[in-house]
Amino acid sequence: MSNIVSITGAGAISHGMKQINPDVVPAFPITPSTQIVEDFSKFVADDLVDTEFITVESEHSVMSACIGASVAGGRVMTATSSAGLALMWEMLYIAASMRQPIIMTLVNRALSAPINIHADHSDSMGARDAGWIQLYSENHQEAYDNLIMAPRIAEKTNVRLPVMVCLDGFIISHCLQNMIIEDDYKVKAFIGEYQGTHSILDVKNPVSWGALDLADYFIEHKRAQNTAMKNAKEAICEVSRDFYNVFGRKYELFESYKTADAEKVIIAINSIAGEIKEVVDELRNKNEKVGLLKIRSFRPFPYAEIAEALKNTKIIVVLDRSESFGAYGPLFTEIRTALYDMVDRPLIYNRIYGLGGRELSLAHIHDIFKESEGYLQKGKVEKIFDYINVRGG
Repeated sequence: MSNIVSITGAGAISHGMKQINPDVVPAFPITPSTQIVEDFSKFVADDLVDTEFITVESEHSVMSACIGASVAGGRVMTATSSAGLALMWEMLYIAASMRQPIIMTLVNRALSAPINIHADHSDSMGARDAGWIQLYSENHQEAYDNLIMAPRIAEKTNVRLPVMVCLDGFIISHCLQNMIIEDDYKVKAFIGEYQGTHSILDVKNPVSWGALDLADYFIEHKRAQNTAMKNAKEAICEVSRDFYNVFGRKYELFESYKTADAEKVIIAINSIAGEIKEVVDELRNKNEKVGLLKIRSFRPFPYAEIAEALKNTKIIVVLDRSESFGAYGPLFTEIRTALYDMVDRPLIYNRIYGLGGRELSLAHIHDIFKESEGYLQKGKVEKIFDYINVRGG
């Protein structure tokens, strides 16, 4: 039966990896994802998994080893953060373009400089167009559940793309929280045995990986890759429905928290959603029509579904925990695109928060809703882009 445990987010991920029992885990530790591979290495040492655990000299080598193991026909997993992901940059694109269903937990952390080890989303948002499916996690439970669902999503024959499971560094990775850990046999039965395709070790059916692809076919391969990403949206929905039927916890492409009749909505990603929900509940008790839309699937991005969910909203503020220098925030850009074709578009604006781990308090969230109310009364947004809780003008 299911067990309720008090565990860190990193511990929950490593336990999920143990239950999945991948064939290969290449690893190079980096704060704040280190506990994931440390704990998993203990599972390997204690013969609790059948995994080949490979320690390498850099994160670039981690993803290179992941790709090699995957094309050889193995189920492959790893974890990283921040500069570790950045050092994988070239190989991220290769893993996705080769359609390898690698699973990687990304513990979100700011990218330097200056050096910073705390949470923001500059790492995953920098990789948003690398061709990886990206699932974001509000808390320990969602991170664990996303990880359990990830192999089923990645390995679907009409998808075959790598998956990045994202969670906030320290806030989720290092804090203790009560959550449900499922029985090993239920997780194993849910995921199923790995069915590799076109293994480079299959000498009876030889294949070539990493071949030169010039103007003759390159754009056709990119179009096929894009089709796979579009297919991933239904795959996420299907696997999430199956997960609900087995484990009783429901997930969709995004969570609509009290948005059905909401006039003012905040849109955000990851752990800040918990604080926003508290404020939403407080204001709902005062009869204010407020809500939260929390993104789970950033790639593929659910444009039409979000537009439908927000069709009755009057004003939206999108919170980005990363910069897109010289442009609006990456989440804001996607949300604004999703709303473009609406006949009666809501007012919308963008706020950057929490870079390098800067706190966003409940008071700040109250202020955001007050600002939205002011704009709503005026009938226009006076400042589309700004920062929250930052010194200077």
